[in-house]
Amino acid sequence: MTEEMDLFGEQLKEEETQSLKRQPLADRFRPRTLEEFVGQEHLVGEGAFLNEMILKDEISSIIFWGPPGSGKTTLARIISNSTNAEFASFSAVVSGVKDIREVVAQAKVRRRKTILFVDEIHRFNKAQQDAFLPVIEDGTIILIGATTENPSFEVNSPLLSRSRVLVLNPLTDKQIAAIARSALEDSDRGLGSSVAGIDDDALDALVSFSGGDARRTLNTLEIASTLVKTGGKAIITLSDVEKASQKRMLRYDRAGEEHFNIISAIHKSMRGSDPDAALYWFCRMLEGGEDPLYIARRVVRFATEDIGNADPQALVVAMAATESYRFLGSPEGELAIAQAIVYCATAPKSNSMYTAYSDSRKDARKYGELPVPMHIRNAPTSLMKDLGYSRGYEYDHNSENHYSGQEHLPEKLIGQKYYLPTQYGFEKIITERIKWWAEKKKKKSKK
Repeated sequence: MTEEMDLFGEQLKEEETQSLKRQPLADRFRPRTLEEFVGQEHLVGEGAFLNEMILKDEISSIIFWGPPGSGKTTLARIISNSTNAEFASFSAVVSGVKDIREVVAQAKVRRRKTILFVDEIHRFNKAQQDAFLPVIEDGTIILIGATTENPSFEVNSPLLSRSRVLVLNPLTDKQIAAIARSALEDSDRGLGSSVAGIDDDALDALVSFSGGDARRTLNTLEIASTLVKTGGKAIITLSDVEKASQKRMLRYDRAGEEHFNIISAIHKSMRGSDPDAALYWFCRMLEGGEDPLYIARRVVRFATEDIGNADPQALVVAMAATESYRFLGSPEGELAIAQAIVYCATAPKSNSMYTAYSDSRKDARKYGELPVPMHIRNAPTSLMKDLGYSRGYEYDHNSENHYSGQEHLPEKLIGQKYYLPTQYGFEKIITERIKWWAEKKKKKSKK
C-alpha cells in the first residue's frame, strides 16, 4: 500500500511539473516572495514602505503605477501569498460592476479582511470606479489597483484619496540581465533543463530589446530557447534572439562609444539643418534599443541651446513631443519625437541664449555677491523705505512707451551685454527691440 502511495505521489508530482512547464515562462517564473523579486528597491528594499507593509501584514489600499513588466501584478501576488486576508483578483479589461458586487457580497458573508486586486484599473469608467468607494470606506475590501497610465488623470480623485499611489520604475539593464540569467539557470520553473545558457552578444541584445520590461524579456527568451540550432542543451545566440524578437539588433551599446557617437550625430545633424540625417540617426538609436525619452530630452536641450529665441516655438514643440511619448508610449509616441526632430532641424538657429547664459553665469561666479541697486530692491516695510530701498524706481508701465530706461545691473557691471541676438528668425525682431531700447536709454542719459 505504501509503495502504491509513493508511486501515486510521484505520478502526481510529475503531472504538476508537466502542467507547470506548459505555462508561459513569464508566468511560471514569476517571483513568489520578496526575496525572489528583482527591482523596485525603493518600495521593497529593507525598511521600505511596501516591504514593511507586507512583513507586518498591514495592507492598505494601493495603486501600483508603472510601465509594463515592472512588477505590478507580481507584487500583488506576493501580497496574496503573504497575507492572512482573503484575496480576489480580476482584470478591468474583462470585468465589470457585477463582478465587483459579487466579490463584495462574498466578503460581507465571510466577515474577513478581503484584498481585491484589479489589474488595468484605469480601464474602469467613473461609475465603475465609484462602486469601490463605499466598501473601501467601511473596510469591507482593501483595494490594490494596477495601471500603466497616470492615476492623476485615469483614476477618480475620491478613489485616489483613499489609496496610496506607489510608482514602479522600468527595470534597469542590470536587473533585466539578472532575471534572464536566473531563468536560464533554473531547471524547475525556468529553462535550465533545455538550454545551457546564452552568449554575451545575445544577452546584450535581449536586454536592449526588453526596454526594462521583464515580461517581454522572458517571452523573448522562451521563444529563443526553441530556436537553438543544435539538438539537446545548447547556447542561445544573437541570431536566436533576433529571430525571437523579429528584430535585427544593430551594433549599438547603450552605455558605450556608439551610444555617444549616434546621439552626437543627431544633435549635429539638427544643428546643420539636415532633417534627413537627423531622422536616420534617430531611427538607428531606436532600432538599437535606446529609450526614446533619452532622445526626447536631448531634443529639448537642443531647442534651447541651438535655437533659443530664433524660434521660441521649438522648445514648446520639443516638450509637447516628450509629453506625447509619455502619454502614448511606443511605437505611437515615437512619431511625435520624430516630428520635433524635423521641426528643430528646419528651424532658424541661434546659440545666443546658450552664450548669454554661460557668460552671465561666469560673471555671477567671478564677481560674487554684488549688491542689488537700491532703486530695484523690494521695500515691504517702512524701515526699508526709510533706508532708501526702492527709492527712485520708475514703474515702466507708467513711462512713455512702457519703457523707463533705468539701469538694473549692479554698478560694477553697468553696460555689460550678455544676450546678443542674431538676425535669424524671431531674434531679428528682438534685435530691433533691443536697438530701440538702447537709443531711448542713450537719450535719457543725455538729459
